[in-house]
Amino acid sequence: MQLGAFSISLPVKDLQASMAFYEKLGFHRFGGDGEHYAIMKNGRALVGLFQGMFKEHILTFNPGWDEDANTLPEFTDVRQIKERLKAQGLEVLQEAGEDSGPGSFVVVDP
Repeated sequence: MQLGAFSISLPVKDLQASMAFYEKLGFHRFGGDGEHYAIMKNGRALVGLFQGMFKEHILTFNPGWDEDANTLPEFTDVRQIKERLKAQGLEVLQEAGEDSGPGSFVVVDP
């Protein structure tokens, strides 16, 4: 099962202060609006910083993308990944729709 590009998404209290912290660690802003969220990158490492959007840390996998947000020629559709995890007994929250195209779902680490 290919999960694609991986990042950790962190809730932050002060986006500008968090961006400055990660810049000191050698990261640069790779994406995001810089006002509500920012995707910080250092090599292949990606950290998402989100102010006021959620309360928990989130592990994010992006099937179909590499770490530079390039579309991969072959990848496992998010709905196939969701069904495989459900078949293995994982509780899936906020399921992706049944259509094609971008989708997401949430599983919680016990």
